[in-house]
Formats: sequence, C-alpha cells, structure tokens
Amino acid sequence: MLEHLAGRVWLSPLDPDSDAIRPSVAVIADEAGSVVVDAGNSPDHARTIQAAIATAGLPAPKWLVYTHHHWDHTWGASAWHDVTVVAHTTATDLLKAEAAKPWSHRYLHDQVEANPKLGPSFRARALAVPDWNDFRIVLPDQTFDDTLTLPTGVVLRHVGGNHAPDSLIAVVDGVALLGDAFYPPPYHLRRPDDTIDYAMVKQFLSEQHDWYVDAHSAPRTRSAALAGS
Repeated sequence: MLEHLAGRVWLSPLDPDSDAIRPSVAVIADEAGSVVVDAGNSPDHARTIQAAIATAGLPAPKWLVYTHHHWDHTWGASAWHDVTVVAHTTATDLLKAEAAKPWSHRYLHDQVEANPKLGPSFRARALAVPDWNDFRIVLPDQTFDDTLTLPTGVVLRHVGGNHAPDSLIAVVDGVALLGDAFYPPPYHLRRPDDTIDYAMVKQFLSEQHDWYVDAHSAPRTRSAALAGS
C-alpha cells in the first residue's frame, strides 16, 4: 500500500529486509499525470506499486524519474507503460552498458564466483527477477544536464556524488527525494575510507525542506534529519 507523506507525495515503503535491496518509491499525484520517482527493483515490484496507485485512486503516472542508474532503481521500468522516462544525461551511457550484459541467473552466479563482493547485490537481483524472458533495461526518453522542472512542478536537480555520477534529487511540496545521492559507492566498489558524503548532506539540510527521503531509510522530518546529522 502507498503511504501519504505530505502534499501530493505518497510513498511505497522500502522492504525492511535489507537483503532484498528493495528501496522506497515515491509517487507525486497530479491531475496532469502522476510522477513516479524510481522504477522499483524489478517488474514485479513495479506492478505492486501500480496496483497500489490504482487502489489509492491516484492519477495514472505520466513520468518515471530515475534518481540514478543502479539496478534497484531502474529494473522495474519495463513494467511501466505510457510514461516518459526521465534521467540525468550521463545515465544513458551507463544504462546502455548495463543493457549489454547477458543478464540471467547463470550470469549472476558466474560474476559472483569471479568477484565475491558482488554477492549481496547479485543475490538480491536473482530474487527480484525470477524470470528473465521479458526482462529489459529501459533507457531514458528525456534527459537533462543541471535542472529540469516537470509540468507538475516537480523540480529535478543533478547532484552527482560518489555513489553514482548521474544521481539527481526530486523536490516538490516541501519534500526532498534523495535517492542514494549521499551514500558511499556500491559495496563492490567501496574503499575502506569511503563514507557518507557529509558535505552533500549539509547542503541538503541547509535547503530546509520539510521532509528528507532517501531510498533505503524511513522518511525524516527536517528536525529528525538535523538530529541525525
């Protein structure tokens, strides 16, 4: 089920089982067409969110925004129909490289054998996508460099960072949807000295949004986010 957060913003909550790597997905409801922020980690995840949108009686999505190219934020895209997929300009080549890989359970197994650090991510992918017959990675229809304001008033802003070069945030109705922007690099690329990007967190807090939502934690009010910083 979707949970109402503030204004037009609804959330499909993250899976509390961290091994599942199933992040939260935001829906900004608007009569011009809803905006979905991140696609879900699989077509099954996307279909669950679609059912929740229908149950809540929200307008059908018209835009699907990738906060960045990582699998758990984009692999559900093939189940979203009649939407414009929006991402940062650099996401296109990154997703093309991912689309060229021979995704299958055998490929996942072989990659983990070659690099055990891939284990947590690739095991979660195998659970998320039990059938690869109709699986495909969807490239963006629309990209931007610095900022983009959608017709619904959702403001997208590229922030980059160590987690993914194409990271963007979405801001609307006092809510900042941060994806994984301030996280350290993915586990298999992480060095011992890689940490949260505290300078980026400080910048976000200085903007004084009412709510801060990253994809793998519960939403925080500004006061709670300040206390946690």
